[in-house]
Amino acid sequence: MDKTAETAYPVHRLIAQRWSPRAFDGRPVPATAIRSLLEAARWAASSFNEQPWRFLVARREEGPEFARMLGCLVPGNREWAKDAGVLMLTVAKRTFSQNDKPNRVAVHDIGLAAANLTLQAEELGLRVHQMAGIDVEAVRSTYGVPAGYDPLTAIAAGYEGDPARLSPDLREAELEPRERKPQVEIVFAGSWGRPASF
Repeated sequence: MDKTAETAYPVHRLIAQRWSPRAFDGRPVPATAIRSLLEAARWAASSFNEQPWRFLVARREEGPEFARMLGCLVPGNREWAKDAGVLMLTVAKRTFSQNDKPNRVAVHDIGLAAANLTLQAEELGLRVHQMAGIDVEAVRSTYGVPAGYDPLTAIAAGYEGDPARLSPDLREAELEPRERKPQVEIVFAGSWGRPASF
């Protein structure tokens, strides 16, 4: 489904066409494509080149492993993510390796890595839906995530499916037009809340 953003200013086509569907068609994602997604994530910028991101991955064709990861999502996300070709969990290393001091921007850096991954998916004809709705303790216990690392989000990736397969509530959300706040509400200059004049 084409949901290309109607941007106020020109942006790269991959940014404009990116959106987060819930309808996936269940096809497996080739291992080479998954590796490309993760390579894009690997080359994201990070503070002091710390690369605080870690990814746990389960492919659809690995039935029991896929089910384990699906079980770490909140029920509302399980409902539709079960049809993705691959699931991932992101985990943040909360301290710098060089001095063990807190890395307050680790979450930011994982966001950069996830954004790279998402744009690479668009380039490969895949779709990505990122989720905050995970059971953090389930991730920690299921995968043995050590102290100093925090499970953050889940990522569903795969080939876009038919929204008609979704429940009525999810289908309605899927078909809604994309919207964003205008720049005057989010871009300030001079003082907080004062829209930038440029």
